[in-house]
Amino acid sequence: MLAAALVCAIGLLPWLSRTDPALTVLKARSADRDPTPDALRAVREQLGLSDGPLPLLGRWLGGLLHGDAGHSWVSGSQVLPSVTQALGVSLMLLAGAFTIALCTVAAVCARTLWLGSRRRLGTRRPGGTGSAVLAALPEFLVASVLAAVIGVQLGWLPALGWYGPQWMILPSLALGLPAGAILGRLLADLLPGAFTEPWALAAAARGLPPRAVARKAVRRCVPGLLPNLGLFVVGLTGGAVAVEQIFDIPGLGQLTLRAALAQDLPVLQAGTLTLVLLATVAGALARLTARLLTGPALRDGALHSLHRPAPPARGILPLLYGALLAAIIACGLPRDPLALNPAARLQDPSPAHPFGTDALGRDILARVAHGALTTLGIALAVGVTALVAGILLGLLPRLSGPLADTINAVPPVLAGLLVTGLAGSGPWTPALAVAVGAWTPLATHTSALLKQERATLHLTATRALGATDWYLLTRELLPAVLPSVVRHALLRLPGIALNLAALGFLGLGAQPPSPEWGLLLAENQPYVERAPWTVLAPAAVLALLGALAVTAAGGVHLPRPRRRRGTHPGVPATASSTASPHPARTPATERTPTTPSSPTPAA
Repeated sequence: MLAAALVCAIGLLPWLSRTDPALTVLKARSADRDPTPDALRAVREQLGLSDGPLPLLGRWLGGLLHGDAGHSWVSGSQVLPSVTQALGVSLMLLAGAFTIALCTVAAVCARTLWLGSRRRLGTRRPGGTGSAVLAALPEFLVASVLAAVIGVQLGWLPALGWYGPQWMILPSLALGLPAGAILGRLLADLLPGAFTEPWALAAAARGLPPRAVARKAVRRCVPGLLPNLGLFVVGLTGGAVAVEQIFDIPGLGQLTLRAALAQDLPVLQAGTLTLVLLATVAGALARLTARLLTGPALRDGALHSLHRPAPPARGILPLLYGALLAAIIACGLPRDPLALNPAARLQDPSPAHPFGTDALGRDILARVAHGALTTLGIALAVGVTALVAGILLGLLPRLSGPLADTINAVPPVLAGLLVTGLAGSGPWTPALAVAVGAWTPLATHTSALLKQERATLHLTATRALGATDWYLLTRELLPAVLPSVVRHALLRLPGIALNLAALGFLGLGAQPPSPEWGLLLAENQPYVERAPWTVLAPAAVLALLGALAVTAAGGVHLPRPRRRRGTHPGVPATASSTASPHPARTPATERTPTTPSSPTPAA
């Protein structure tokens, strides 16, 4: 149903955007041809545009039922072979990026695994500054740097085209490093709880090797991340538009982007439908694998909570990063971000211009500082909205699961065009376009964690004592999962800021000479070889924002409400005086190793 609604919306895209599809197709076929009335009339008659959108959509769907996705409005070639070939390229790129992402996850979690498997983790929080920097860097920036430095200057690997395994390495790195950094942070957030479970204490008492304990801890935490992993798979397939453009890769993302800009509806509908089907399959496989890995403990309510109350992390790093970011903004605000000086174009960093100048002689520090006011403000508003929507929809997994899979399959460019067609162009159009898809990973994360938290032993005991559903939700479930979800939302804040600015190239938001951060990176990208500071300066500030978000998230903590002795809000007094749903912690030598239905990973 959702896929059909999305395909219908795409079929109405030219009419929703109030543009003439005949003019767009004519320009896509030949940019030099004059759009005379006769030429436009010929295009309308050839494509059947005079019949309106509904007959066109009906004919396309009728042909699709017989295995015919129609012909491209621009090239005239059959759509299905083109989409199939592009899908094969995207899947190969996905395999390479997924391998890089797994290696990055291993690197991010290595310290936590080493300390936890040797019972040395204690109350230390997993580190995250390095992973925050990786997660904050946009894919197109990583791709540009890799292509310019490794591909062009050093010549170690090819930077353009798609002709063999060597051409996969650089784009796989550009896609896999940021994705692996985010997944690694999510996994490192769950690992400390796994190392305090009874099975881990029993394994240490029996003398199991630390490597085996670490492997079982990863297996214990993976089910909570698999739904998000399914979203990443689809995002790396259809959302890799910028990387495919930089490296000139004929993948599915680039195919749908060109079709969207040219309003080539048969190609756009077939490509989007392919992405939706891929998202459905990936989501179903992720949920099935999570259920199989958890085993009967999920059914019997025999899991242990991975989100135990812990004191908030305290450190000076968030204050240091925040002060540095505030100092950069304060130093740049008195400067003019729009002042042109052709005689000072592409100057090196100096006391007069600490971040150097761009191709028009404008001060980069001034543009970074002024862009922070609007970029960070709107990004924060979108991030809070996505967090609230993600938590609320995460409470309804049967509704949010299929909806998240479908929305996540839509490339950001196409989502921006659809939102503009429905809501019109305005100052808040980019924010609305980004918010449409920003809640999906948070809702998926929330529902996955809640599913495991509902199957914990202490919740089963609390329910048996007569606790109400409202009490379980507000006093047990939400305090357990909210800190992890909030940290996840903070980790995505730099990406939201960049996605907002990137939509400006579609005419959906700020346009040059606006000092938006995404525009700064994209405008200076062609000069990365000659003047690398034009890109490195705004990228460093963006990485600083990511480091600030993650280190500040380490202190996110929701303490459980204090209860009077012998009473339990929401639980009958007689029952609460008999037993407590949270048994007192006992020394490791006195704990029962496991129960028959415990979720101890198999050897």
